[in-house]
Amino acid sequence: MTEVSIHGNHFYNEDCIAGFRAHIPDDSVDLIVTDPPYGIAGDTLHKHYNRNEAFVIDGYIEVPAEAYGDFSRRWIAEAARVLRPNGTLYLVSGYTQLYHVMAALRVAELVEVNHLIWKYNFGVFTRTKYVSSHYHILYYEKPGPGKRTFNLACRYGLRESAPGGGSLNYQDREDVWLINREYKPAQVKNKNELPTALLVKMLQYSSNEGDLICDPFMGGFSTARVAVGLNRRFVGFELSETAFDRGAAMMEGLSPGALLEQLRQPQASTLANQGRAWDETEIEAVLSRYDSLRAGGMTKKAAFETLSTEFGRGRWALERILKRRGDNPE
Repeated sequence: MTEVSIHGNHFYNEDCIAGFRAHIPDDSVDLIVTDPPYGIAGDTLHKHYNRNEAFVIDGYIEVPAEAYGDFSRRWIAEAARVLRPNGTLYLVSGYTQLYHVMAALRVAELVEVNHLIWKYNFGVFTRTKYVSSHYHILYYEKPGPGKRTFNLACRYGLRESAPGGGSLNYQDREDVWLINREYKPAQVKNKNELPTALLVKMLQYSSNEGDLICDPFMGGFSTARVAVGLNRRFVGFELSETAFDRGAAMMEGLSPGALLEQLRQPQASTLANQGRAWDETEIEAVLSRYDSLRAGGMTKKAAFETLSTEFGRGRWALERILKRRGDNPE
């Protein structure tokens, strides 16, 4: 076992199951983000994608298909142990071994929050079936006291509008994510690396600066780079000595928080009463004012904008009040 510590972050060249037991106490990790071996002969993926492996580092360690169920149960049990109550897990999986992964999550008594789909570019070309161009992202939490971290407006403000209409915040939080893989021609890389944009999104929504992030299958250290770049603490494991040595060397030159200045800043909501409980007096005032505006010839859209400004409420909240009265605010 080799341990490298950089800026207080810990990287272990070790099997994650043994490493979890040796190095990470119960209920101590805020967020786990990982992309474990898929159990599909990942060391031969280039044959399906027709890609040049000249710049891909050697040492990818696959899990035999017949052992995948036991492998999943063992490492997920340890992941559940180290997560804090209401800590969360993002687990990226293909469909081939998805049954085993979801069964292991149930045995570990982790609870599903969302079953996300990551739609990517450059799927596997086929002639006799549909092209596979997505992965599953299983977003689970450990039940217990406390509150699960979910930063609702960390990327887009609740009132930011998309260019074609609709809410940018709503669109960003839909459960199908369209994020391209990173194309790195003539660059040294790991066999299967998650794109930075995907990892940034997970960490923004589900962690805060100073939180402890863990990746039990570091591979190319993508999760580690993003976590440290966003000023989170990190601990992780990688069994391949080749991948570990390269990844640890890359971490030497990364300053904690280096990615923060690149993040998009959401437009803060200016709604004074957003999230506050309604009382009957306010409801009656909203309904009366809406009727007055519409009677004066104002369009529904303009009426809602006026009500939002005057009452400090969002459109959806105002629509719910009108629907309760039986109006159709669409």
